[in-house]
Amino acid sequence: MRVLIVKTSSMGDVLHTLPALTDAQNAIPNIQFDWVVEEGFAQIPGWHSAVDQVIPVAIRRWRKSWFSADTRKERAEFIAQLQRRHYDAVIDAQGLIKSAFLITRKAKGIKHGQDRHSAREPLASWFYDVKHPIAKNQHAVERTRQLFALSLGYSIPDNKGDYGIARRFLATPPADANRYLVFLHATTRDDKHWPEQHWRELIALTADSGFKIKLPWGAPHEQERAKRLAKGFQHVEVLPKLPLEEIANVLAGAKAVVSVDTGLSHLTAALDRPNITLYGPTDPGLIGGYGKNQSELCASDKNLLSLTASSVQEKLKRFMG
Repeated sequence: MRVLIVKTSSMGDVLHTLPALTDAQNAIPNIQFDWVVEEGFAQIPGWHSAVDQVIPVAIRRWRKSWFSADTRKERAEFIAQLQRRHYDAVIDAQGLIKSAFLITRKAKGIKHGQDRHSAREPLASWFYDVKHPIAKNQHAVERTRQLFALSLGYSIPDNKGDYGIARRFLATPPADANRYLVFLHATTRDDKHWPEQHWRELIALTADSGFKIKLPWGAPHEQERAKRLAKGFQHVEVLPKLPLEEIANVLAGAKAVVSVDTGLSHLTAALDRPNITLYGPTDPGLIGGYGKNQSELCASDKNLLSLTASSVQEKLKRFMG
């Protein structure tokens, strides 16, 4: 059985799809998936053993010059690759008009998706052959597990979802595994940032713990923040810019992670690493850390200023013993 998945972004959403693949792989022998995903996240699906082919798409980049000759050529090549196979099922796990119109409707196979009461954008359901009701008041991982089970005809297992990628990274841990912490300080929204002074206070509180602290970053302004956080501390390392798979290797070797609400926090959860995620304006109940060893601290007033370094350290101590 060969199935096409349409789940293009974001990093957290792509990662949240993986447990559904594990369910299907356990329920249907020899099932294989192809996966349409934004080019920036194209490494992630290939980490799962049930994925055969990753089909990158570049809608985020294309929309900057949608009608240019180069973009039209790339879109035509993408559609040609998309239509090389006829699939037993096409599952649109994105639930957006954009993905349904530009990708799902052009794929060959019976198209499954959420019905108009369940999809993030109800009009997206127009493009599906089979429309499934999926309760909204559950975590995104569970919603996707339910969509796959209904689309492919099996029962959802009672156990917590398994991302199916932790073993890949934990099999070859870094030489200094379990001797360092990772602090994920970078996120896209200003109101999801924990203040730099709070980070520095937490770093100071861990100075005598015996653990090194590693600070990853992706963009230049994040590198500058990491340098400011590390200034004056001997036990802090600002990492070089790393591709996503190398960041996953770093996370897999961490004794514990402290993170703001960011895609890499979901990657930490997928790797089963102990993780404390700090939440302010977002609700962790529906899109928060899902998996083993996940913990959270929520600001009661939705403002991360109110989460103190000492409160984070108290939770962190439980993972550092």
